[in-house]
Amino acid sequence: MVLEKASRDNPGNLAYRSEYFRQRELAIAQWLSQAETLRQAGQHDSATAIYRVILKYDPQNVRAQTGIAGLETDKSHRVAIANAEKLIKENKFIEARDALRPVFNENPTHRDARRLQREIDDKTLKPAIITPQIKATTAKPITLELREVSLRSVFDVISRTTGLSFVFDKDFRGDQRTTITVRNATVDELLGLVLSTNQLEQKFVNENTLMIYPNTPQKQREYQELVIRTFYLKNVPAKQTASMIRTLVKTRDIFIDDTLNMLVIKDTPNAIRMAEKLVAAHDLAEPEVMLEVEVLEIGSNRLLDLGLRYPDSVAWSLVGGATTPGGGSIGTPGVLSLTEWLNRNAGLVRLTVTNPLFLFSLRQQDGVTSVLANPRIRVKNREKAKIHIGDRVPVITTTAAAAGGFVSESVSYLDVGLKLEVEPLVYLQDEIGIKVGLEVSNIVREIRSTNSNTLTYQVGTRNAQTNLRLKDGETQILAGLISSEDRRTANRVPGIGALPVVGRLFSDTHETRGKTEIVLLITPRLLRTLDRPDNRVVEFSAGTEASSGTLSVSAATPVTQPSPPIAVPTAPKPTPAPAVQPAPTPGQQSPPPAIPALVPFGGLQPSP
Repeated sequence: MVLEKASRDNPGNLAYRSEYFRQRELAIAQWLSQAETLRQAGQHDSATAIYRVILKYDPQNVRAQTGIAGLETDKSHRVAIANAEKLIKENKFIEARDALRPVFNENPTHRDARRLQREIDDKTLKPAIITPQIKATTAKPITLELREVSLRSVFDVISRTTGLSFVFDKDFRGDQRTTITVRNATVDELLGLVLSTNQLEQKFVNENTLMIYPNTPQKQREYQELVIRTFYLKNVPAKQTASMIRTLVKTRDIFIDDTLNMLVIKDTPNAIRMAEKLVAAHDLAEPEVMLEVEVLEIGSNRLLDLGLRYPDSVAWSLVGGATTPGGGSIGTPGVLSLTEWLNRNAGLVRLTVTNPLFLFSLRQQDGVTSVLANPRIRVKNREKAKIHIGDRVPVITTTAAAAGGFVSESVSYLDVGLKLEVEPLVYLQDEIGIKVGLEVSNIVREIRSTNSNTLTYQVGTRNAQTNLRLKDGETQILAGLISSEDRRTANRVPGIGALPVVGRLFSDTHETRGKTEIVLLITPRLLRTLDRPDNRVVEFSAGTEASSGTLSVSAATPVTQPSPPIAVPTAPKPTPAPAVQPAPTPGQQSPPPAIPALVPFGGLQPSP
């Protein structure tokens, strides 16, 4: 406001005007960002108020005008979405689709509208794969005993008993003989047994009519319906999933799109169901772990310097060759002329004492250091995460050519400091295995080459590698990486300095003690655990080797009530017509069979 008033009162002052426009643009940018955030959060009234403030200072701002228009559109969309939700609850799906049409015309990616559209499609569109259900006139278990009868007679008996209708292919051999013996079997089990033992297959025409045809590759291509199913995979590569489906389902028609991570399959409905279960068991989100790491370097040092230091040497020498005006000699030590010797004086003698003459040391230092690093790493299952806290020291390498004197230098970098490498492995029951590699290094000293004057480094390091298995939230401590140093140096006057008590007056003691320890604390926290799929997904029927993906049918169910013994005469008699008997109810004896003998087949034995 102050800049606006100043620029309005002084229109010729360019500094005021430029600063005003700069501050206005900065404020408008912040207001626009805030308004967009409020709009996305659903606070439309607050967003509208901010847009109007922007238009007050900049009436031609396009983003603010578009934002207000978008808020009005959002309001109309909310009304349409609410109306569509009400219509869906009333099962008026066509009207609900019409109510959503204006929303899609203006915003095809509207999230709530797409959600309602999927809900309408799920309730109105007929699924491509429908599990057929046989609608028989009886639901009671069936006991059927037939010997050496034609297939057409078997289907006639089943038709009269269950009310089902059968349509036969022109290549169906109705005169083929078969033997059937089942007890307490359902209609599905009975049909499955008859078809599988006579190389036949069925196709559902409707709920009580079946098409029967020979189970040959040619007939399968004529009658077997195929379904196309698209899988959008979230967590696993499409190529890996396609390889699994080819191996287990024997599907050949597979299209892979690596860009969308999509898989398209064309196969029979049973094979598609099997592929769906395999994908559901395979396409699982990878677990993620948050690793809370604390690295402490605890160091302590002690320095003691105590005693009286005497000079290391005392030297007397004669110096001649020249004298100062005061009589002192400035000549060369050890050189004395005859004249100087004849006119000798005290100036010829020099006393030399090494520094210091006397030094009394009285010092003690105690120090404790603690360096703490507390990173938090989020990493996926079976993926490595690395942390480096320290420096990258340049190392220069010099290369000299043998001829021509050409010299080249290259620079490489040496990582010095704290390096931590972790790799989690998530197990069931919320347990995490962790591979930990820890390295703590420092530069001990610098070494310079005498020939090429190249600088290198001596690096001290401490390493630890281990494998852990922890529970979610459990903390493990790794300690014991200790570096200890103890040095003691004493300077004594020979002889006297070695005496027990008096020797302390003629000696100087220097003691240095240092100790550092690396401690690692690691705590894993599961952000996404490993979920085991439902048992219906991890274990299901896979059909036979010849027909992978076809649901297997049990030929007989357990008999809960023992059946009466069946008399088997010694001489078989011809049977005028097959007989179908309902299963005996508890407390009721079943009538004797109409056929004289039982011929077991396929490993099935009737219970006595």
